Amino acid sequence: MVIPAAVRDEIVAHARAGLPNEACGILAGSGEQVERFYPAEPDEPSPFYYRIESRDQIRIMNAIDDEGLDLVGIYHSHVASPAYPSRTDAEQAFWPDAVYVIVSLAGGGADVRGFRIRDMEVTEEPIEIA
Repeated sequence: MVIPAAVRDEIVAHARAGLPNEACGILAGSGEQVERFYPAEPDEPSPFYYRIESRDQIRIMNAIDDEGLDLVGIYHSHVASPAYPSRTDAEQAFWPDAVYVIVSLAGGGADVRGFRIRDMEVTEEPIEIA
């Protein structure tokens, strides 16, 4: 997956703004190229898990369709754990073709990593910042 530096910066800023809770959003583009970040409202703000609010998800999906883009990734933050999918993340990975981008804010940094999650199997997906 290729993420423009400006989009990565938007994602990290959104993750930090969501503290003390996890933040989430959707990445749109074409193929492996991210073109746009859509910040989302969490259904129930929590420092332990994320779920995009259903009306916000519909709004974002409509915007992606209107712009002729595809959903290429789902993003969320981890506030105190590494940038690696938790069991809950894997159980709720409903888009097997999407890259799940996790931003870890543990220790005050911002570690950004991507993963494919299919049937509870997690494999790292390299992210290139362009």
